[in-house]
Formats: sequence, structure tokens, C-alpha cells
Amino acid sequence: MKRCIRGFTLIELVVTLSVIAILAALALPRYIALQTQARAAKAQAVYGGIKSAAALAHAQALATNTVTNGPASITMEGQSVDLIHGYPTANGTGIMAAMQIDLASDQVTLNGGGAGAGATLRIDMNGGTPPECSVFYTAPAAANTAPVFNIDTIQC
Repeated sequence: MKRCIRGFTLIELVVTLSVIAILAALALPRYIALQTQARAAKAQAVYGGIKSAAALAHAQALATNTVTNGPASITMEGQSVDLIHGYPTANGTGIMAAMQIDLASDQVTLNGGGAGAGATLRIDMNGGTPPECSVFYTAPAAANTAPVFNIDTIQC
């Protein structure tokens, strides 16, 4: 009796690996583009969150007559938020507390900032150094002025 041993030939294996390599080469650039779009979307979400948090804090300060020409404090959802000229300060106890963002779980890093008027806080999405996918919040520099919001999604 003759036994027939069947298996894959070398040509079949090479063709299969070639097809897999071509599919991987086509999919990799799309995957990288999705990562970039995700970081840019995250920056847009943080940008919108900061603008909303600043507006809500200012509205509450106006409603409770807490707007002053200097530092003040309000309570938003049980958390103290530091203010300067009626808007949140550019630090963790100001705008970040108003936004209720968690640095570890939201995977963002803070650079700069401060409790003074005109201080600028940079929030990085990638956790590294510039150029980054970043959002900037500048506290009001003087009374009766609004904070400045900027976003940089070029390097996402």
C-alpha cells in the first residue's frame, strides 16, 4: 500500500506570505492615520471641555456674586475651584478642578500654569514635550477680561 503524504508546497507558502505582507502594508498606514485622528479628537474634546468648564465656573461666580478683581473660590459639584478675575486659575485647583479631569486615567500631562493672572497652562495629549498635540488655557490677565483658549493639533 502506498501512503500519500500531503502538505503545502514551498510555492504555496511563499504566495500566502506575500498576500499577508501586501495586506499588512496596506493596513499599516491606515492604522497610523487612525491614531493621529484619535489624538486630534481627544485634543478637541479637552478644548471643548475647558471652554465649557470656564464658562460654567464664571456663570456660577456671577450667580453667587463671587466675581472679584483678584483671587476667589467657588464650589462646583462639591469640589473647590480657585478663580482669578471671575474665571478659573490656570492650574490643577482651577481649570482642571472645574473640568474634573483625572491626569492618570485621561492620560494627559500638565505643563506650566499657575494661580496668577495671565498664567498659561499647556495640556499635552501625548505626555511628552512640544511639539505636541496640546491645548492651552490662559487665565484672564486683568479684571473684566476673558481667558484665552488655544489648540495645537498639527503635531498629533
